[in-house]
Amino acid sequence: MRGSATAARPPLIPFVPLTAALLALATIVAACSASGSGKSQPTHPDAVVDHAAPASAADETRQENARPGSHWQISRPAALSDLAGYTDRTDVLPGEPVRLFVSTTQPSFTVTSFRIGWYSGAGGRAVWTSGRLPGMRQPAPTTSSLGTDSASAWRPSVTLPTGSWPAGDYLLRLDSSDHHSTFVPLTVRSRSTSGRLVLLNAVTTWQAYNHFGGHSLYAGPTGAYASRARVVSFDRPYDFGQGAADFVGNERPMVELAERLGLPVAYATSLDLEADPSLLNGALGVLSLGHDEYWSPAMRTELTAARDAGASLAFFGANAVYRRIRLSPSPLGPDRIETNYKDGYADPIARTDPAASTGNWPSPPAADPESTLTGEPYHCNPVSAAMVFTGADSWLVAGSGLHSGSRLPGQVGSEYDGLGEPHPRPIDLLAHSPVQCRGRPDNSDASWYTMANGAGVFDAGTSAWVCAIDDQCAPGAGGPGARKAITAISTNLLRAMVMGRPGAAHPATGAGVPPGYGQGTAAPTGVDTH
Repeated sequence: MRGSATAARPPLIPFVPLTAALLALATIVAACSASGSGKSQPTHPDAVVDHAAPASAADETRQENARPGSHWQISRPAALSDLAGYTDRTDVLPGEPVRLFVSTTQPSFTVTSFRIGWYSGAGGRAVWTSGRLPGMRQPAPTTSSLGTDSASAWRPSVTLPTGSWPAGDYLLRLDSSDHHSTFVPLTVRSRSTSGRLVLLNAVTTWQAYNHFGGHSLYAGPTGAYASRARVVSFDRPYDFGQGAADFVGNERPMVELAERLGLPVAYATSLDLEADPSLLNGALGVLSLGHDEYWSPAMRTELTAARDAGASLAFFGANAVYRRIRLSPSPLGPDRIETNYKDGYADPIARTDPAASTGNWPSPPAADPESTLTGEPYHCNPVSAAMVFTGADSWLVAGSGLHSGSRLPGQVGSEYDGLGEPHPRPIDLLAHSPVQCRGRPDNSDASWYTMANGAGVFDAGTSAWVCAIDDQCAPGAGGPGARKAITAISTNLLRAMVMGRPGAAHPATGAGVPPGYGQGTAAPTGVDTH
């Protein structure tokens, strides 16, 4: 697909929406601050300012994005054998050093750190550039008996200073002396998520699909599923996405949208859920981006606890929380080795600790279907089908131009979720789309369920959702109205999440669910090699 108990957590701080008077005051203060800074505000017609956001956090986003943008894209991609790199940490707090390991056949290279955001449509800002650094050809990665390819023996090329880097998602662009380039992704983590929407980079899923050195969790050097790795390492470059893995297509468009709207955002990776059981304390919501398939028990426990304490969730993809993983340290640090056998019974610890065995969440020996959290189970792949909207009177579709029966061609796929047991109730269906997958008829759904505590959970039900926000990501996908429609729905959802307790303001009622649909239906539990 191309996606243990934690310590007791203190109670989340409830978010109380600002009164109209306080909102007006916050707006005046923000306007005065902007005019006094000498920096012009974004003038792009899509650069919406959401004054409902908590003033200090939202101002932080707006002020950063008022800075001039930079050209961050790659014009001449380097071959993986000529230029590649990785960092010894997936994310750092501002001010924490991070080591960059680079292998190149060229005599020298430079590093430019780009923070990804809105920046009046530029999409990124250069925050730091190295001098010219000497190139070196690093040794070939080693491979273990479990297919683990590791470049931990590489020598560090440079230590990056992050003291002046604002929290956010970064692409480190490596430019070699022959004018070819590649990316290395890095997250500069927010110090607090309280009162913010957390943009969660799905790095554990990126690593599962990484084939650098010859093995991923899906295939070995010959491409055969049987020769796949059972254990993969973060101590190596990514071999896809121009070195950025899934970030540019599956995550960046939602990052740009959240910052374009001026929302209070925080940044973290999926590994932070493993490392910090208090990470989501006080968060208004968590955004699972694009393809977020691989989850450890600790990661899932943390996200479920946040929802149960009032944080809303948005799964902007399909196939989320489907694979159960185990994390362990590598020579470079904690949680840099990721284990998944696909079949839980094949994991050597299945008999002694079945709950920690690494199969699929909905499958034995310790089945715990993902749909109790996401709202829908993963169904199948690959498909390409129209998304059919059946809940066009929903608050989510306001301003989208959609009506009941509207179709967005190609907007479902290649992976999809659909309603099935078990699922939370009440739950609404925004879209109910007929598909054919592997020779059988089925349906893909987009859903919204709500909790008594006011939390709401959205599942897009398709892996094509985030990409539709950006025309450059998939030109023409979903038809001419896809970008407008998907952007409008996402905007309505994000704004409601920022206001706090959207499940109370927009409670699910069971709307759009055909009689008897989703009852007694579960996701397939067979081996899926995609």
